[in-house]
Amino acid sequence: MENIGALALLLAFCFAVYAVIGSVVGKLRKNPFLIVSAERAVYSIWILLSIASGILIYALITGNFKMGYVAAHTDASMSNIYKFTAWWGGQEGSLLLWSWLLSTYSAIVVFTNRRKFRDMMPYVTAVLMTTQTFFLILIAFVFSPFEILVAGRGNIVEGMGRGLNPLLQYWTMVIHPPMLYLGYVGFTVPFAFAIGSLITKQPGDAWIHTTRRWTIVTWLFQSTGILLGQGWAYAVLGWGGYWAWDPVENASLLPWITATAFLHSVMMQEKKGMMKVWNMVLISATFFLCIFGTFLTRSGVVSSVHAFAQSPIGTYFVVFLAIGIAATAYLILDRLSYLRSEARLESVVSRESSFMFNNLILLASCFAVLWGTLFPVISEAVSGEKISVDAPFFNRINIPIGLGLLFLTGVGPLIAWRRSSMESLRRAFFWPSIAALVVMVGLGVAGVYEHPYALLSFGLCMFVAATILAEFWKGATAIRTKSGVGFIPAVVELTHRNTRRYGGYLVHMGIVFMFIGYTGAAFNKDVTKEVVPGGSFELGRYTIKIADLQKGENDNYIWQKLLLDVSSGGTSLGTMEPERRMYKSSQQPTSEVAIRRRLNEDLYLNFAGVSNDNQRAVIQAYVFPLVTWIWIGFWVLAVGTLVCLVPSKVRLSYARTQVIGVAERHAPVAK
Repeated sequence: MENIGALALLLAFCFAVYAVIGSVVGKLRKNPFLIVSAERAVYSIWILLSIASGILIYALITGNFKMGYVAAHTDASMSNIYKFTAWWGGQEGSLLLWSWLLSTYSAIVVFTNRRKFRDMMPYVTAVLMTTQTFFLILIAFVFSPFEILVAGRGNIVEGMGRGLNPLLQYWTMVIHPPMLYLGYVGFTVPFAFAIGSLITKQPGDAWIHTTRRWTIVTWLFQSTGILLGQGWAYAVLGWGGYWAWDPVENASLLPWITATAFLHSVMMQEKKGMMKVWNMVLISATFFLCIFGTFLTRSGVVSSVHAFAQSPIGTYFVVFLAIGIAATAYLILDRLSYLRSEARLESVVSRESSFMFNNLILLASCFAVLWGTLFPVISEAVSGEKISVDAPFFNRINIPIGLGLLFLTGVGPLIAWRRSSMESLRRAFFWPSIAALVVMVGLGVAGVYEHPYALLSFGLCMFVAATILAEFWKGATAIRTKSGVGFIPAVVELTHRNTRRYGGYLVHMGIVFMFIGYTGAAFNKDVTKEVVPGGSFELGRYTIKIADLQKGENDNYIWQKLLLDVSSGGTSLGTMEPERRMYKSSQQPTSEVAIRRRLNEDLYLNFAGVSNDNQRAVIQAYVFPLVTWIWIGFWVLAVGTLVCLVPSKVRLSYARTQVIGVAERHAPVAK
């Protein structure tokens, strides 16, 4: 079976090379046969990579330990779901997943556009297949997942597996990596259309309209992957945080930032014909940052709990990035005359300028995160000394940037296109500003003034929420007055009339909720205690008592569990059960934390081990205010993004009118 898998990869590589050559040569020589055959090669690649992936998954689940990848990342005691997730648990398998997803995306793109954009599609196919060729080189010739295990290699006992990293044996890790990959890989498609548009010197914005929905869906995948990663870190790693500015965490954030800027500025190109160069640069930066993030995870140049082991694979990524960035920069500079804006910025106080400032701030954040991530590598290369950049650096830079973005999130909907008068600004800003001021004064009196950034953040959250609610209120009230329906149906009707606008407002409201959750971190409390059985300790308003210590084991791990009685003010709040595990195959310990989740705060308990004399349990206890609002904010963001994908009612009505008109013009005249 492994030979069939390796052969499938080799054939897929040959088809990918042919697809690149056939597309370009067919276009230059105006040979439709070559272009169509190259497109059919894309379908063949998907079939071949599906076969290879199926063989690897079958080997993982059935325990074919003669394959090195299976032996390194599974063992017989693992459940089938985690044997399946071992597909992306190692270097080779994750690269195969990357390649398979790209082949799937490419096949969908070719199939759905096989009769459209015939001038541009050969180059789109060529860009997609060039990227495909690069990853197939890696898994077909450099790091094949189908290598046969050599006896004694890698300290793996023949016939047994080493097992998947215990930190990855958690339910979110079944979803988190595929979601991130769907985001990383998905941004290749709008990039390919952008390059195709540049090569063919397209006068219009066809590539923008074609890829808008694709980019939104991909952005949602990336957002979901990042939030699932935060949830995994929060619930699995035992330290209570959800974001540590880890290099690999940063690598997932960077393309999300540039993609967010692209989704905002692309509206300027659609409505005003402006920011065309910006959009080319942003979508190109997003694609290359996705490749860069994949490089960081696999090269070993940075240390991270998320990264794979150090390997020479980084050299291949550096070469690909260098050639790709140079070629893209040349193409953009050579086509500047085709990217001229069709309008100019008329006023600083306008919605156009708010989009511009939004992009500038997002790019400043992107640069700060990128610089902080790469600085240890740069310092080691220059001076020979690796200078680490810790979380306080990122917080000092990004908290003010984040607050600036939050402010613009509220300002944007209130400012008119082209220019706004002072009177209209006064009317628009008055009540949201009053609401924000009331919140800040109230929280200041309550003592939040000791945390000025937190106080400002809560005020801005109120400001943005007020602007969004006001927009829904005004629109829904107008519909109620005209049609007499209830308020909720009026809101639904309003949203359906312009899904992009009001879906975007929901996304912004989700961001507000997430900022509320992030701001709560300013008020975290924690304590670490060594407690004897039957003993207790206090944290804030909570009293925590050890009721029992239980032990046991199964085929996969040995476990110890604390039963902790939690009370507040003499009222019992129930029992919490943090657990400590030692996995047999890897001899790696992990913690299963216990979390009492509430809207106002989480009580988070981690069983960190036992004292040196084995008489006391070591318990790490935390109180995290408002953290649940991060997860609520994500769901609101996801719903808002899905709403943006629904066709607006007005546009549907217009499209139907156009179709009916065409039908009437071509209908036979009755005699």
